[in-house]
This record gives sequence, C-alpha cells and structure tokens, in this order.
Amino acid sequence: MYKVHEQSKYPNYLALVVTHVAGQNDITRVELSRGDCKEWVPMRRAYGAVWDTANLPEGSITLRFEATSSVGNSYWVQSTNALPDNWEAGAAYDSKIQLTD
Repeated sequence: MYKVHEQSKYPNYLALVVTHVAGQNDITRVELSRGDCKEWVPMRRAYGAVWDTANLPEGSITLRFEATSSVGNSYWVQSTNALPDNWEAGAAYDSKIQLTD
C-alpha cells in the first residue's frame, strides 16, 4: 500500500508514504514512469517511508519499488495498479505487490 501524503499538491508535487512493509524487507528506492513510457525517474527519500518528487509526468503514473532484505538481497517489484492521473492528497492506493525474501 501507499498513500499520497497530505502535503502533495496536484499536479506540481507528489509525496508518497509507503505503508504495510512488514517482515525482513525495506523499500530502498522508488521510481515512477508515465503509464505508456518506459523511462523510470527516481523519487527522493524525503524521510522515513516518505518519497517525493516535483518532476511529475502527465497522465497516470506507474510505480516500481526496490526492496532490500535483511540479508542484503535486492530486487525490483512493479505495481500493477497505476496511480491515477487525478490523484488526491490523502488518498491511499493498493500497489498489488507482495514482498518476499
């Protein structure tokens, strides 16, 4: 799950709070891409589980996350549920991702 942070301002600034990361994994990078584009743009880790960017593509946004396990193994997972182009601050979205070791 991820939630659009309350400080987000559509369409100029997006901050996401990555939630429900349990177990032995940590989200170490987040990248976004416009739905039909394959160019990934990194988000900045603002603090804790909050990732942000001021460089937003137009349209729906696809997200991918790098997960790192407690033993140092890293892998990328991509959300199959895009952030809609009319996202709102405070809204929560299901990434449809299950992290594994």
